[in-house]
Amino acid sequence: MSVRLYIGNLPQNLKNKELESLFATVGKGIRFKAVLDRDTKACRGFGFANIEDEKVANEVIEQFNGHEFQGNKLRVERSERKDSNNGGRRNNANGGNKSKGSPRKDVKKVVHSDAPITEAPDPRWAGELSKLKELLANQKTAV
Repeated sequence: MSVRLYIGNLPQNLKNKELESLFATVGKGIRFKAVLDRDTKACRGFGFANIEDEKVANEVIEQFNGHEFQGNKLRVERSERKDSNNGGRRNNANGGNKSKGSPRKDVKKVVHSDAPITEAPDPRWAGELSKLKELLANQKTAV
């Protein structure tokens, strides 16, 4: 099974061949693809390398993580695989749950402020608070 590596902190004027030749000094079977901007076709600053051999992948990480490349220190680490539920589609309306048949529910978000409100108690605790006030009012012992 091949190993996928994240290569970050790449220059915008990157040429794939330059980085591939750099990786070729470690071993064979390394394929690199930079992620490009859709409009400008310039490198977005990162890319991915697929490496067939586990040992070669470890060597690439060891040798090139922090390595100076065209004025930038490269960031090389194992890539976390995307969850393949949505098939890579970003604009899927129901979040990739077509097999379940349930459309995504509309959720109205309520934003709470961290500032204390003195007029009304938190509605989650209002019932408990009123019980506590009643218990305190009914106490016979003087404080």
